[in-house]
Amino acid sequence: MKNGKEYAYLLKKLESAGFEAYIVGGCVRDALLGREVNDCDITTSAIPEQIMGVFSELKVAPTGLKHGTVTVIYNDMPFEVTTFRVDGSYTDSRRPDSVSFTASLEEDLARRDFTVNAMAMDVRGELHDPFGGRDDLAARVIRCVGAPEKRFREDALRIMRAVRFASTLGFEIEERTSAAALELRGLLDNISRERCRDELSKMIMGENLAEVALKFRDIIAQVIPELRTCFDFEQRSRYHKYTVYEHIVRAVAAAPPDPTVRTAMLFHDIGKPQMFTLDEDGVGHFKGHAEVSAKAAEVIMRRLRWENAVISDVSAIIARHSDKISSEKQIKRLISRLGEDNFFRLLEAKKADNLAKNEFVLTENAWFDECAELGRRSIEESACMSLRDLAVNGNDIMSLGAEGRQVGECLRELLDLVIDGELPNEREALLCRAREVLA
Repeated sequence: MKNGKEYAYLLKKLESAGFEAYIVGGCVRDALLGREVNDCDITTSAIPEQIMGVFSELKVAPTGLKHGTVTVIYNDMPFEVTTFRVDGSYTDSRRPDSVSFTASLEEDLARRDFTVNAMAMDVRGELHDPFGGRDDLAARVIRCVGAPEKRFREDALRIMRAVRFASTLGFEIEERTSAAALELRGLLDNISRERCRDELSKMIMGENLAEVALKFRDIIAQVIPELRTCFDFEQRSRYHKYTVYEHIVRAVAAAPPDPTVRTAMLFHDIGKPQMFTLDEDGVGHFKGHAEVSAKAAEVIMRRLRWENAVISDVSAIIARHSDKISSEKQIKRLISRLGEDNFFRLLEAKKADNLAKNEFVLTENAWFDECAELGRRSIEESACMSLRDLAVNGNDIMSLGAEGRQVGECLRELLDLVIDGELPNEREALLCRAREVLA
């Protein structure tokens, strides 16, 4: 456990002062699973004023007195210590209107979401597990503490958390918990988009993603309604064996554990249904779907408040994911337009896309591996792969009379000529060609 000595010191300090003290929640779950444990929550019978008294020789900050939380700075690191508490009523499907302190560890654990998160461990390693969390860990089950309907109505984000844990831990969601999550999914509309996004982002990185996303598609679509048109949409193509939605899910699962690539795969075909056409032979086509999907992804990601840089990277990959790559010249141009990182992400996206199609297309993936090697070689050998590497800049082009968009278009054309080996990256040669372009 990271910072194990520090946690042990804090727990012992509280116990020596006459209080109960435990690490609690996800860190206990992960420790029992043998997973890496980074941060721990500490819970104690001491009320905030008593916590501050116990650690009076250290720097302490009353960061959440309303909820019983004090931050203790020890060895230059912050540790949150929270009093046992009981939640009051919920009116916003997210946070309790009030909390009250309790002397009972079991009452504190009873308010938590799932049994596997409702365990506490003392400094000697003794486990306190009143709701059967350890048994559910062994059975690989996500089960609400108490009535799932009550738990989800208290905090609707728990619906997404259940799906996320099922994906990342490879667990099943217990039957009653599953039924309640599906029935009450509409409550997710009351949750901030950022929090739903965070759970979604963790979910798509899970080892059990495909099974979970197929079974709980209505919950995912509560956050991304645009996915509903992809449900059960047959592609009518020899390249595909799955519906649009199942293809999307299996492509995400096939992608490497790069959050940008997996997010791109989540949205890469979301525009397909609206671009569907059927030819005279009854074969389905989706011409233009990549660009439409990229624009849809941008809209959705802005609504869910992803960072602008991530939105830019994801939409750029989606817009190019159907491009044919047939030459080293094209590889160089893609690196120039996408940047090095996104070029290699694009290749991984194309491979994941193929892995979710009929098997005969997989032969193409060997070519994408070759493209990656050609790309690495081009990066090592080329002195000019981006506009900033050109021997001329925007001011030079404006001095020739260009203005507005014309400046960027001219620079891009010059860069393409340099990348293609048709023009040296020399100032005079570039200016000469620029005059011809602008004439």
